[in-house]
Amino acid sequence: MADTIFRKIIDGGIPAHKVYEDERVLAFLDIGPLSQGHTLVIPKEPAETLDQLSDESAAALGRVLPRICRAVMAATGTREYNVLQNNGHGAHQAVFHVHFHVIPKPNPHEGLGLSWPAHSLDQAAGSRLAERIRRALG
Repeated sequence: MADTIFRKIIDGGIPAHKVYEDERVLAFLDIGPLSQGHTLVIPKEPAETLDQLSDESAAALGRVLPRICRAVMAATGTREYNVLQNNGHGAHQAVFHVHFHVIPKPNPHEGLGLSWPAHSLDQAAGSRLAERIRRALG
């Protein structure tokens, strides 16, 4: 895995406005926020995408994310927010180290904008796909 800006923050080579840290997780303010309180939550384990992350680091993120969301909402007074996580260049990942964005949505003009080009799920194709996913889970 490349030496990313997040690795440099974890190692202390680049300063950050840290809001939380334990042995597996670090959270800090985004330097290019979409809204006030935009926070990044990252594992200390080096992994480019979520599927490459160990179960232990994934569990640590799952334990910490709700706490960070509650703290950001309390600090900003914003009740609505997005949690965003991208995997791979084609999915808009810019830093190739797993990270979650906690992005407050204080009004329609701040925070994350979103387009959702939904399609309908064919029942037969959905049944076949669900079976393939179940088999892949083992």
